[in-house]
Amino acid sequence: MGARVRNSEKETAAKSGEKTAAEKGLLGRRALLQKALLSAGVAAAGASFAHADDDVGTNAPDWMKTPGRTFTPYGVPSKWQEKVQRTIANPPGRPGTGVSRTPLQRLEGTITPAGLHFERHHNGVPDIDPARHELLIHGMVKRPLAFSLDVLLRYPMETHIRFVECSGNSGGYNQAQPPQATSGEINGLLSGSEWTGVRLATLLNEAGVAPGAKWVIAEGADAAAMSRSIPLVKCMDDAVIALFQNGEAIRPEQGYPMRLLLPGFEGNMNVKWIRRLNVTDSVVDARDETSHYTELMPGGKARQFMFPMGAKSLILKPSFGMNLQGPGWYEVSGLAWSGAGRIAKVEVSKDAGKTWELAALTAPVLPKALTRFRLPWDWKGQPATLMSRATDETGDVQPTRAAWVAQFAVGQGYHFNGVQAWGIEADGTVKNVYA
Repeated sequence: MGARVRNSEKETAAKSGEKTAAEKGLLGRRALLQKALLSAGVAAAGASFAHADDDVGTNAPDWMKTPGRTFTPYGVPSKWQEKVQRTIANPPGRPGTGVSRTPLQRLEGTITPAGLHFERHHNGVPDIDPARHELLIHGMVKRPLAFSLDVLLRYPMETHIRFVECSGNSGGYNQAQPPQATSGEINGLLSGSEWTGVRLATLLNEAGVAPGAKWVIAEGADAAAMSRSIPLVKCMDDAVIALFQNGEAIRPEQGYPMRLLLPGFEGNMNVKWIRRLNVTDSVVDARDETSHYTELMPGGKARQFMFPMGAKSLILKPSFGMNLQGPGWYEVSGLAWSGAGRIAKVEVSKDAGKTWELAALTAPVLPKALTRFRLPWDWKGQPATLMSRATDETGDVQPTRAAWVAQFAVGQGYHFNGVQAWGIEADGTVKNVYA
């Protein structure tokens, strides 16, 4: 019956002049690609064509001839992926202070494995006993309350996929010359995860916020007692006390046993190891919001409390360190995100911004989450400059690097969201360029 149906489909298609589903689909594309590759005498991305006489016999690889290893209590990546690691940078003599960056160019999709999520620590990762840790809500509230982990686990929880980006991410683009480094080394203070926890508004409503309250001072339980002032309106909106990341309890470097998650706001405000929320009527001007995380302007003044992260995108493939292996088809792929909501579109330019074309967005396109974009590219072996430009659902368009730099004083590196460019040379070498 199946054969007759397929023959009937071919006959009908032949009479109507239409292509069959197979010809229009994956098989058809493969055949066309193979024909193109053979005529060009090359194989895309080093692909080889299978032979009909291949078998699983004496010529099979070793791993098909013996049983594999047994179960393990906790899974770890393949040994062949050992080089997929974060890049660590910290000041000499201060091992607990600094950052580790996500190797974005080595990953796919939009969810960052918990073990590769970027880190920013001000005085090391505390080893917190969850049985002795509490979240205190006090200040301008009717009933000061303390929540242990066990108590929070009894509350209704919700799950959201959100990005977290340090406001210092991509700060190297304020340099006079483009940094020749991988995308992860430049842009790796960015990660995306599935977060699960308790809506902060639920806890604040239970405490009873007093009239006149406008701010919440969040403090962490690390040795730096890292603190930030947060608008009360954000806390009552989509803020979450996160307990789980990607399905498992938050890891220590991400704030175990609980952290504050402020979707779309700069990473430093998502206070880890959260221990105290002080409801007030004014900001506290904590150390970390006066000496850091401000934007120096050309006139000598500094802008403060620039919380949301702007619309932004970056091309990860190809990028620095991923040189093209001869002319042919490649996929231009990268990430886009915005602290204001969903990504509406991503445009890609192959000629340094002279012309643009829409890239495909991989579903689901979620608010305040990383979105993967893709565009096929037939590289002819000539010099090219690849750029991407994101627009979010509010209409905010990613600015050019020149436009972004012009706003600030020399050396200001916070909240960079300018268009980035990769220059492709005739031999396939990929370099970071300003365009």
